[in-house]
Amino acid sequence: MPQNFCKIMSRRGFVEWCSHPEELGRKMESGTVTGYVGFDPSADSLHVGNMVPIMGLAWLQRLGHRPIALAGGGTGLIGDPSGKTKERQLLTEERVAYNAECIKAQLTKFLDFDRGGNSAVMVNNHDWLSGISFIEFLRDTGKYFPVNSLINREYVRSRIDDPDKSITYTELSYILMQAYDFDHMYRTMGCTLQMGGNDQQGNIIGGIDLIRKRSEGQGYGITFSLLLTASGQKFGKSEEGAVYLDPKRTSPYKFYQFWINADDRDAERLHNIYSFAGLEDIAALMSSHRAHPERREAQRAIAWEMTSRVHGGDVALRVKEASEVLFGERDVKSADAALLDTLAAEIPTSGVSSLPIALPDALLASGGVSSKGEARRKIKEGGVYVNGERVSEDSAMISSGDLLLGGYVQLRVGKKDFRLIRLNG
Repeated sequence: MPQNFCKIMSRRGFVEWCSHPEELGRKMESGTVTGYVGFDPSADSLHVGNMVPIMGLAWLQRLGHRPIALAGGGTGLIGDPSGKTKERQLLTEERVAYNAECIKAQLTKFLDFDRGGNSAVMVNNHDWLSGISFIEFLRDTGKYFPVNSLINREYVRSRIDDPDKSITYTELSYILMQAYDFDHMYRTMGCTLQMGGNDQQGNIIGGIDLIRKRSEGQGYGITFSLLLTASGQKFGKSEEGAVYLDPKRTSPYKFYQFWINADDRDAERLHNIYSFAGLEDIAALMSSHRAHPERREAQRAIAWEMTSRVHGGDVALRVKEASEVLFGERDVKSADAALLDTLAAEIPTSGVSSLPIALPDALLASGGVSSKGEARRKIKEGGVYVNGERVSEDSAMISSGDLLLGGYVQLRVGKKDFRLIRLNG
């Protein structure tokens, strides 16, 4: 039976704002509600920050309702000005179309497109926006938007007041286009709900107003809370920048490590937002985690769930095992060639032409030390490991007997500086 999305997701800290919550709640409890989220194809991959509205759609479906994922192939040619201090660089139609297709592929990992009456639907607003004439749009849509209501939006007003950040007519038109999307899907697909991040509240209200004025109907809106870390930073970025779902942009290993490295203070909220586990199960997990925080149980659970969903179970297992090797929970000698290849893509790896090779020379070749003198000193201090075993003699050699599968030898300098050398040929 369909369930009250607003009420259930509010308990998880997911919902920040809901228009007409009691009325919408009754509709959700009495039948299937169709709702959509729009995704901006300004890049060829979504990132972790985008996954909040993705999870919103996925939960909407799991609670018995019908999700629509909209790829903004039309609006993406304009660019959403919300929260922007200057006009976006306009993309070509070909680039936007390509990005939209990439996003569609990523969304299929979260939504079920073969679920009977509440199967997910994927649409591209270029299909209907590209066929509207300028005069038609002005007469049938533009007349419902008073200019003063547009310029009273905070991000618009701030740019009007600053001559160096002026806002263009093109950017203002985006607001009308997004409202048109909601009204179009209301009329053609029975879509009565739009969801999005909290920066989308004004645009969502614009769509609700257009449905009321033009189609004489009732639309609803939900926004999701901005997810900040305990340190006050916007969640979804690592030291290298945004954490993407595309493995070419963010490797599965780095994706997994992003979740593993989450602050303990953020762990419970990450499960509430990004996991499909029930609140009772999350509470039990957090109780166990707090009893032994050094095990990072909560981080491991969410890292496994998200990496499996985004990259598949086989890839998740491989990067989990690679992580265990680097953090001393798994003997590197037990690693197969594929696992070592995964490590080689993530940690500094250097080639050597022949074996045997003196350990100080190997350390220098790996980049783990800056000189042979430094290598000898670190070896004598007991800070150098070969394939997980400490070596304390600076006369030690690395021979063919030290080779792991794939022709690798693992070196560690200190506690965290892992490196591989590989026998070329």
